Amino acid sequence: MTATPAPTAVLDGSARLPRPRGPVSAAVVTALRAPAGTPVRAPAHPADPLGDDAQLALYTCYELHYRGFADADPRWEWDPGLLRLRRDLEDSFLRELRAAVPQGDDVEAALSPLLAEDPAARGVSHFLRDEGTWTRLREYLVHRSVYHLKEADPHAWVIPRLQGQAKASLVAVEYDEFGAGVAERAHSRLYADLMTDAGLDASYLRYLDVVPAPALAIVNMMSLFGLHRALRAAMVGHFAAAEITTAPSARRMAEALTRLGASPRALVFHTEHVEADAVHEQVLRRDVIGDLLAREPELAADVVFGVRATGWLEDRLEAHLLGAWREGRTSLLEPLP
Repeated sequence: MTATPAPTAVLDGSARLPRPRGPVSAAVVTALRAPAGTPVRAPAHPADPLGDDAQLALYTCYELHYRGFADADPRWEWDPGLLRLRRDLEDSFLRELRAAVPQGDDVEAALSPLLAEDPAARGVSHFLRDEGTWTRLREYLVHRSVYHLKEADPHAWVIPRLQGQAKASLVAVEYDEFGAGVAERAHSRLYADLMTDAGLDASYLRYLDVVPAPALAIVNMMSLFGLHRALRAAMVGHFAAAEITTAPSARRMAEALTRLGASPRALVFHTEHVEADAVHEQVLRRDVIGDLLAREPELAADVVFGVRATGWLEDRLEAHLLGAWREGRTSLLEPLP
């Protein structure tokens, strides 16, 4: 793997509709290829809420609220028939998440385990740092690309649902995520540069067709929390959990890239997160969660839910990745060329 930087990737533009993975995603994609307002023919039997079919269908519905698809009419975004199908998918997904994690309203008890890493932990970033190859690292970058090429966009939905210091402080964190006013420093741009230097195509959602459900589910959770005002506290809990756990793993990812001879530009995405997220997690815990719960203490259980749902879905992705790699097979739906 050469360490010579490649040209900066082009992030502009929309992706094309993905390949369906079952009857539900086929119903969504078929509808989106037709004129807006065409009846959406949902299948009679529900899909596994955490499976590839349902998660791709949900991701595709949500993408209409981001950049949309080059081959779909933008008016589908608010089509009542499609929204009914999306609501059913959301309800099933949300039930699965609530059933999977312990309930409670002690926010400090939910966050405290995240503040100190287990010295015996051996997660994905440990594996990539110590024994990962370019093949495995590139796979990991592809999994994460379905979020990082739109990094911080899902969290922006929660801004108008907050008030006071919680809103002001969350906006300050988002300002950093979007490059502090400099487009080339936006985290999505830094990730695109990393992908390009790793020999990947950094076009927006270029790899959606090969990213399996465990990675899609994490982004779908963010969109679900962000697009529903009733789940605003869950989004805040998710955001805090993500910022707390990012800095240590980002440091290991930078070490993995260095060991593999990556270019200096390829390191910036992760080195930026080591410094920035150490500050962001304090802001989110003290100023965002603190102010939100001072105003609306009844939302504490939702904050806890957001924290724990994030950990549960991240653990599922980690188990999927390490399980595939230890068996010597690709963790994607298709191997990279």
